[in-house]
Amino acid sequence: MEITVAIIIMALTLIAGEITKLTRLDNKYIPLQNLIIAVLASIICIVFKVEDMSVLETIVTCIFATMSAGGIADIRKVGKEEK
Repeated sequence: MEITVAIIIMALTLIAGEITKLTRLDNKYIPLQNLIIAVLASIICIVFKVEDMSVLETIVTCIFATMSAGGIADIRKVGKEEK
């Protein structure tokens, strides 16, 4: 079930990153935004016991999910530039 939480967090982070790119905010703050989302998601998952994971597993899963969303967005951008 941990993968479900990671996919949901990743999708939300990807959407938040795309919204940030549409605004006038500088894109260099997206990794910081992703880290903030990971911290908030970790707190929510720990407080509400979303999954049967330890605190460390929860934090790592949330950080992995948010940072992978940033990587997926960058891969899409690189793919578009190569065409």
